Amino acid sequence: MAVIAVIFGRFIRKLSKNAQNFTASANSIVEESLTGISNVKSFTQEIFTLNKYKVSTDEIRKLNVKSGLWRGVFVSFIIFCLFGAIIFIIWKGLLMTQGANPELSSQGFYQFILFTIMMGASVGSLPDLYASIQKAAGASENLLEILNGKTESNFISGDQKFEFLGAIKFENVTFSYPQRKDITVLKNISFSIKPNDHIAIVGASGAGKSTIASLLLHFYYEFNGDIKYDDISINKIEIESLRKQIAIVPQEVILFSGSIRDNVSFANPNASDDEINSALKKANAWEFVNEFPDNLNTEVGDRGIQLSGGQKQRIAIARAILKNPKILILDEATSSLDSESEKLVQDAMNKLMIGRTSIVIAHRLSTVREADKILVLKNGELVEEGSHDSLIKLKGFYSKLVDLQNIH
Repeated sequence: MAVIAVIFGRFIRKLSKNAQNFTASANSIVEESLTGISNVKSFTQEIFTLNKYKVSTDEIRKLNVKSGLWRGVFVSFIIFCLFGAIIFIIWKGLLMTQGANPELSSQGFYQFILFTIMMGASVGSLPDLYASIQKAAGASENLLEILNGKTESNFISGDQKFEFLGAIKFENVTFSYPQRKDITVLKNISFSIKPNDHIAIVGASGAGKSTIASLLLHFYYEFNGDIKYDDISINKIEIESLRKQIAIVPQEVILFSGSIRDNVSFANPNASDDEINSALKKANAWEFVNEFPDNLNTEVGDRGIQLSGGQKQRIAIARAILKNPKILILDEATSSLDSESEKLVQDAMNKLMIGRTSIVIAHRLSTVREADKILVLKNGELVEEGSHDSLIKLKGFYSKLVDLQNIH
């Protein structure tokens, strides 16, 4: 019975884990469909999406029914064996009460029966409990793998804490993403940035611009070469200290469900309303925030769905202003905005870049002409660097990009 219980337990755990995987898949379909509901409706794919969800839920139902049936078989088998053993024991006890010189008295026999029935009733609940435990173990297996997995502290051992001046240096950095180690994203990249410099990184899509931003924030720790802040290797710097001194405004701004106050103060939860209002004014966001009936208490919705693209960008800039970082990264922050919104956001970014090291990643070259230095990436390699005017005179790759965008 013990062997059968172990084999059955593994089987139930596997079924439960598969059911949990299909449940996650079904939930993912629902989340993606609701997030992209405009695409679903515009392409009239409601039925297709429903069918995808139905396939996943049917698999969940089949696996749960199968699990229930096998649990029933297991519990029935164990109870049959258990009570079969009890009946056999009672029959043997009854034989012991018979004869001229019985080995067991009638009173003792009845006490034995009572104790046996009580014990059988107690033990009879164990099979179902065991099956439930195995089902729960299977359902939580993926979660436990995540909880027991290694964290950043297991890979990043830096412990130095200090205030940055803002100098950055890449020394022969070569990098490939862990999921695609056969593709080299950055190839032997070397450059230096002085404190308070305004640096631009340009290049075609996939050239490795955003990867540099990820490496600066130490999101990835496996790379060849070295990255230094104020001549100290990134691997020696305590990760929280590093990230507290860097702010990033991404192209796709993610706002959290909550109020405008909650999202701006995410950079500094102890900030006062005056500090938040000041940040919003510097980000050219105070005007539209003040027009809302609830002002700072206005709910932005899931992922900021209640706000326009330009409004979300300015909220993100206000958040970066409130953080007051030593190093600022602007990752194509105006690429998806209309002309009016771009002007407001660009003006806010120009204010934000004053007095700190700034790295602007851009497709639109008109936004980087005033940079102290422009780094030009092509297929993961740094092919040119210099000011706008010097690169134009060079008549190289950057000059071709400028001509393609008709920038004079």
